[in-house]
Amino acid sequence: MIPRVAQSFQSLRNSCALPAAGKPLWRAWTRQGGLPAASRGIHVDCPPIIPTLTSSYVHGTSSTPLQQATVAETLLKSVEFHPDKEAMVFKEDGLRKTFAEFYQDVDRAAAGLLALGLKKGDRLGMWGPNTYEWVLFQFATAKAGIILVGVKAIVCPTQFKTQKYCDMLRKICPEIEKASPGDIKSTRLPDLRSVIVLDSRQPGMFHLEDVMQAGSSQYVQQLQDLQKTLQFDDPINIQFTSGTTGTPKGATLTHHNIVNNLCLLIPDFVLQPNTRVCVPVPLYHCFGSVGAAMSMAVHGIALVFPSAGYDGRANLVALDSERCTIIYGTPTMYVDMLNQPDFDKFNLSSVISGFVAGSPVPPELAKTIVTKMGVKEITIGYGTTENSPVTFCGSPMDNMERKSETVGYIMDHVEAKVVNPTTGQIVPLGMTGELMIRGYCVMLEYWADEAKTQECVTKNGWYKTGDIGSLDAYSYCKIEGRIKDMIIRGGENIYPAEIEQFLHTHPKVKEAQVVGVEDPRMGEEICACIRLADGVHCTVEEIRDYCKGQISHFKIPRYVLFVSSYPLTVTGKRKETLVSHIFKR
Repeated sequence: MIPRVAQSFQSLRNSCALPAAGKPLWRAWTRQGGLPAASRGIHVDCPPIIPTLTSSYVHGTSSTPLQQATVAETLLKSVEFHPDKEAMVFKEDGLRKTFAEFYQDVDRAAAGLLALGLKKGDRLGMWGPNTYEWVLFQFATAKAGIILVGVKAIVCPTQFKTQKYCDMLRKICPEIEKASPGDIKSTRLPDLRSVIVLDSRQPGMFHLEDVMQAGSSQYVQQLQDLQKTLQFDDPINIQFTSGTTGTPKGATLTHHNIVNNLCLLIPDFVLQPNTRVCVPVPLYHCFGSVGAAMSMAVHGIALVFPSAGYDGRANLVALDSERCTIIYGTPTMYVDMLNQPDFDKFNLSSVISGFVAGSPVPPELAKTIVTKMGVKEITIGYGTTENSPVTFCGSPMDNMERKSETVGYIMDHVEAKVVNPTTGQIVPLGMTGELMIRGYCVMLEYWADEAKTQECVTKNGWYKTGDIGSLDAYSYCKIEGRIKDMIIRGGENIYPAEIEQFLHTHPKVKEAQVVGVEDPRMGEEICACIRLADGVHCTVEEIRDYCKGQISHFKIPRYVLFVSSYPLTVTGKRKETLVSHIFKR
């Protein structure tokens, strides 16, 4: 099995040793219908070294079977194996939990949720920064069969920095103020019954301690009985993503999706007893909730969260003081660490591996991570929330060309093909087209949205990524661009239509076009090109102030330009043309 994220050259060589028959594992072809299996698939127990593919279709065959386990069952195995090992560190809060302590908290929280009246299949939303409670409720809901997102119950802090969560809830649902905890009846959110606040007590809301104390023996027994009814194909996590069709959609993931993605991404044997992963990526993103939190449950590794909100310097402090061996991050996060004024004072000698995903990795950045940070075994990954998330991932031992120009090779038990977006036909090997994915990793559905599900997942189970890419004969994939106009800012997927629709609510805005602008730090920044209503005056500050508190802070345009018209092509509006035209004037 290939060490997708962390493994030394020696262990890689040992894992790919020749079997007794004297033939490499990756050349162990079988025959069916007179054709070699390699003509349809490629064995990925080790990095492919034979140029096998002849068309833009690949199936990642593997000797590692898929797991049939729920999230709770997976966590329990790690707890039983090393109960006293440190599971999580939250540096900013000074909090540390062993696997046994964490599991005890999970049981208490899960039983408490049942006591509040939540039941299997209900939905709970987490709203807030990277805190222990986020991970706690991720696993508590999984054990109770409750789907993590929303919204029969919401868990949140009173506020974090400028985000005043409880004030926003009261504005949306003024009924909370006079409601009894657990009995909210809201006109605008009719399903919402409970709000659980993590810090100060608030009218109409439960406090975290109420939940942790509510799980009497009756509910503990109910929780135990419930385990017999949970299936690995049950939905467990709904993550909203802009996706390929623009408006936010709830990608519904199952236990089977996320457990197996982490089993195959980081195999057990590549990890060392002292493996510690630095996690600056947000838990509300699939990179954090699946890539990080599930790696703790699946592989029993320790997670170190540098800060509640993103802080580039805090990452370096955590890497140094906690002797982390692996770091996760988007390209922007690595840029921030490398550009810290006192970067050289930190000892990063413990860091062996780095995993980079979330947005395209510029070649120069990949090289700098290796040369300046000393992270020799950097691995590039690619995926989408709808695919649980990783579908292509490189090897730490890939050469720099592959690390900087591709997103790795096909994952185990995953199929991929590159098709002509118009005809749907597979394109010749090496040619570009739309990348499509099929396999265990594809989401169950877009929650309660059959039309959008059918739009993005074909009747044959192929998920349309909306990305333009190509495959080489080894199954390494290059992502060339995006069919649609999605902006990837610091690893966050942002769809212009959502921002445009909001800007159109401003009384002075006649028309708005939102586009991505290349940025050396964030990858892309948001630029709003606005046509004002006739006879009015407006400032950049006025537009940005209008956005604050109304849309997510990372969706607020960095640049605001006022224009009198938009340049058009013969086929209509071209936003890239629009930006380059304006910036050159």
